[in-house]
This record gives sequence, C-alpha cells and structure tokens, in this order.
Amino acid sequence: VQLQASGGGLVQAGGSLSLSCAASGSIFSISSMHWYRQAPGKQRELVASITTGGTTNYADSVKGRFAISRSNAKNTVYLQMNSLKPEDTAVYYCNGRIIAIGKLTNNDYWGQGTLVTVSS
Repeated sequence: VQLQASGGGLVQAGGSLSLSCAASGSIFSISSMHWYRQAPGKQRELVASITTGGTTNYADSVKGRFAISRSNAKNTVYLQMNSLKPEDTAVYYCNGRIIAIGKLTNNDYWGQGTLVTVSS
C-alpha cells in the first residue's frame, strides 16, 4: 500500500492551495483518512480528518479555512486550504487507516509529505 501526496507549493498569505493524496496497492478497505502537518521545530499535528461516511473534524487553527474531502471510488483524500497564513507553513502529510488485502486489522500508512510555504 502506498500513499502519494501532491499539490504543495509557495503561496502568498491570503491565497489558496489544494492538496491531494491517492492511496494505491493491495487495499481491502480504507476507514478514516487524515492530513497532518509538521512545521520546522514543532511536533507533527493533526489538521483534518474524514471518515468513510464523510464526517469531518478540524484543528481549531484551520476551522473555517480548510476543507477535507475524499473520493472513496478513487481512494483519494483532498485538502482545500483557503485564507492561508504564514503559520500554515509546514510539510503536510496524508495518513490513511487501511486494511490491506490479506490483513485483518487497520494499519496506518503515510504519504511522503508535501511542503506548503506561505509568504507574508
């Protein structure tokens, strides 16, 4: 199972970026999918989560600005980021709780990370 993230880049404060993360490989099912981020010198933090049924949760710092969505048919999770601030600068990682074919339990799989830089 692999997760491939894309869509990071450089944007001015107030701008928007969209991230996507596609899961591939021997996937039996995907339960929740998540976006985390890690800023320089800081711990990795959970940004947004979405269940198979579409229930979402957000960190307080991004509520009202970010939107997580997913395509179950494409095994892909998205993160639309609006009104970006310099403090949103970080490497963003996608995470999926996935049951691989031949396995009985969920395991966490991670994408490679994509850098988002917001200039002031």
